Amino acid sequence: MPEYLAPGVFVEETSFRAKTIEGVPTSTTGFCGRTRTGPVSYPGGPTGTEPRLITSFTEFERVYGGLENLDSGINLTAHGARSFFENGGKRLYISRVYRTTVPDDPARPGIASTPPIPIDGDIAAQWKARWPGTFGNVHIRVQTVRSRNLGGQDLLRNRRLVPGAFTGMTVEAYEPGTTASQLPGPLAPPDPDRLLSIDVALDGTQRFLNADGDEQQLDVNAVVISVSLRVTVTVSVERQEVYADLWTAPDRPRFIGRILELQHPEDEDSPVWLSLTPPDTNIGAIPLLLALTQAPEGLRLAGGDDGTGLDAAMLRGAEADPDDVDKKATGLAALAEIEDIAIVAAPDIGTISDDEQRILATADVITHAELQRYRIAVIDGPPNASLTKIREFRGLFDSKYAALYHPWIETLDPLERPAQGAPPRRLVLPPSGFVTGIYGRSDIERGVFKAPANEVVRGLTRFEININKSRQEVINPEGINALRFFEGRGNRVWGARTMSSDPEWKYVNVRRLFIFLEHSIDKSTQWAVFEPNNQRLWANIRQTIEDFLIVQWRDGALMGNKPEEAFFVRCDRTTMTQNDLDNGRLICLIGVAPTYPAEFVIFRIGQWTADSKLAA
Repeated sequence: MPEYLAPGVFVEETSFRAKTIEGVPTSTTGFCGRTRTGPVSYPGGPTGTEPRLITSFTEFERVYGGLENLDSGINLTAHGARSFFENGGKRLYISRVYRTTVPDDPARPGIASTPPIPIDGDIAAQWKARWPGTFGNVHIRVQTVRSRNLGGQDLLRNRRLVPGAFTGMTVEAYEPGTTASQLPGPLAPPDPDRLLSIDVALDGTQRFLNADGDEQQLDVNAVVISVSLRVTVTVSVERQEVYADLWTAPDRPRFIGRILELQHPEDEDSPVWLSLTPPDTNIGAIPLLLALTQAPEGLRLAGGDDGTGLDAAMLRGAEADPDDVDKKATGLAALAEIEDIAIVAAPDIGTISDDEQRILATADVITHAELQRYRIAVIDGPPNASLTKIREFRGLFDSKYAALYHPWIETLDPLERPAQGAPPRRLVLPPSGFVTGIYGRSDIERGVFKAPANEVVRGLTRFEININKSRQEVINPEGINALRFFEGRGNRVWGARTMSSDPEWKYVNVRRLFIFLEHSIDKSTQWAVFEPNNQRLWANIRQTIEDFLIVQWRDGALMGNKPEEAFFVRCDRTTMTQNDLDNGRLICLIGVAPTYPAEFVIFRIGQWTADSKLAA
């Protein structure tokens, strides 16, 4: 009860209703694997290497690169992301993993760059890729852009101008009477003899300095043209990044070293950054401009390296260093730090040729899902696996937090442009990218309680292996979910079982429904911690959870003709002993009746006549 120490009127707010529980998202997915570029931790690299949330494949291409192969093989993570969005997925986190092929040179782990560009003495500039990978071997072109005539009279007399508005601006000065036809083109290389930088004198007027910092006198009728920079980064035929209106003086708002810096650039997805050595040197605006524009045709960054192929240790990653804030978690450990993820997969495991490493990597994904509790792992079987091999692979694991899908999926290579008459190139991809997208589509359209099966698989030509009814009768009881083709009904997911030997957790939708219920209750009842542990709190919790479960029952997630048949919630003296209360424990018992999928639909039919009687 609040304190009342002096007479007066006190107005207080109170609540007469139970707290509410908001359902957590169930379709948010996390992928872990190699990509062509994108956020990844490396020595001396930028911050912000955490897994990035992607909401479309176009966004994936901008942040993590396209579908092109990596040095060590096919880019299965990118193809998985494309399949995810094609099949209805909406939210995807990508945890990029990378290990340089030159471990003896950790200071430069596959980062593309240009040779140092000398400016003055030991001062130099250098273009570098923001992230490791051959994707960073881009072409970069820096051009001068001339704009309007600033007018010598206005600049010298500082009329109609905010004092210092042009400070740091680089200009070219021409004699009075110079006509537009006599001026160089808007993108012509700069004339070193005409370049001046604008500074502010002690009396507040503009003054002009040459490359050496000496003040130059300017005729009031001179033609003064501002000169800025435009940086064009050509990543591929389809992608160009253009950064315009850049200046080479640190006191300009759009200083090139600030717009294209390593740590906090204007565009966090910029493929390159400008390194100035030493970084704390006040480099003159004119020398820097001349150095950056000395190659009119541009420069190509070189030295980018896609790194080694994937193995179990890379995929597993490492947790963040508590003593070093700059050392972030990597691999699956980075996905563990994101609470929203409900589905996890690693399509890139399919590139691992060593059977033992593939098994270890798969076990790591399953262990990750089990440790996180509130997510399920979608597992790919080995490529081109026979029934014997896929059954042997399935027999290695037992988990209620994982589901295995077979076989792999054949599709046309979206990058190939075959010659006329030539057969198109085909790719065989792991099913996890397709299936996780179907999980998301089913959750959005129906709900997490609906089994993600009997759903059409989009974006394929055929399945790698034909699974018929007889073959599925062998693998289905063992928890291997088949992908099958049905004449007239297309390609479909035709299984919804987990990799668990426990019959209570046989079905994917039952496991995911309980994940949804547990996570929602966990997240929305944190307010109860340290509240007085008495009947009032127990009643509030009971009402809160009952209200939430009634909504789930009405949506069709629970069995029963009435709520009493669908669930029960108990939180009272029957669920807690005095010892529990003395030790600060509140125990609430919740029972729900989930809906199971109609996996076997049976119609019994026989002959009947009007005078016959049906057997009881």
